[in-house]
Amino acid sequence: MLTEILTCQDEVVTRIEERISAWTFLPPENGEAIQILHYQNGEKYEPHYDYFHDKNNQALGGHRIATVLMYLSNVEKGGETIFPNAEGKLLQPKDDTWSDCARNGYAVKPVKGDALLFFSLHPDSTTDSDSLHGSCPAIEGQKWSATKWIHVRSFDLTVKQPGPSDGCEDDNVLCPQWAAVGECAKNPNYMVGTKEAPGFCRKSCKVCAE
Repeated sequence: MLTEILTCQDEVVTRIEERISAWTFLPPENGEAIQILHYQNGEKYEPHYDYFHDKNNQALGGHRIATVLMYLSNVEKGGETIFPNAEGKLLQPKDDTWSDCARNGYAVKPVKGDALLFFSLHPDSTTDSDSLHGSCPAIEGQKWSATKWIHVRSFDLTVKQPGPSDGCEDDNVLCPQWAAVGECAKNPNYMVGTKEAPGFCRKSCKVCAE
């Protein structure tokens, strides 16, 4: 079951949004509405990435850069959040209280009141394969959680896709300053990008087609 809580729906939600923004150092307007998820009777969520593989889903706010998972209930057995690709997954000690699923990667137990933050992109805007994650089956008890996805830009603003007439624009007012200190060469993934995924400062980096 999935339920959406609108941003600033009431005072409690507003305070949660403010705390998430302070924790992640990302503006509240970059976030999607909070999603409430309910798992029971062995329900699970297969490992997946939160960043997008297509341009259509990036139209609002660009890529998802961060995810905050808030655990709203304890689970007697199972329900762990698992990261199959995470470094150190083989070094994490696990006793009999962990499910078999949780042994397949670095895992976090759902504890009521806890929250988990992870990033889907590196600082240079490249995707982080270690962010692959899923929800192990809720074996005993029910799992309630809340998810907050946060984008690189305001989720309320449509991201313009480059075209014949508008492919040479900067998407950040600081682009000229960054270009002046050499960031086009130092951080090309963000500044310049590729044909399939254009960067944010193509005009200042002088790489637009004539």
